[in-house]
Amino acid sequence: DLTLASSDEAGGEKKTAVTASVLRRELTSRYPGLGPLLNDRDGSVTLALNEEYVDPDDDPILKTGDTVAIIPPISGG
Repeated sequence: DLTLASSDEAGGEKKTAVTASVLRRELTSRYPGLGPLLNDRDGSVTLALNEEYVDPDDDPILKTGDTVAIIPPISGG
């Protein structure tokens, strides 16, 4: 379970929306070895949000309860 931020604005504290790109940056920060794969625009890895592939040009906002999958490169044979 990876908690990045809360959508709650308790106490007047403004929270930033967590998007797919924010998730990629946070994962890269926590796991530097993943950085080259997560940030490669050539499709080294693909993100799926709630069992739907995320287009590399999209940056959807992640909500509480969403499921994110990191899908490694797949080759045919």
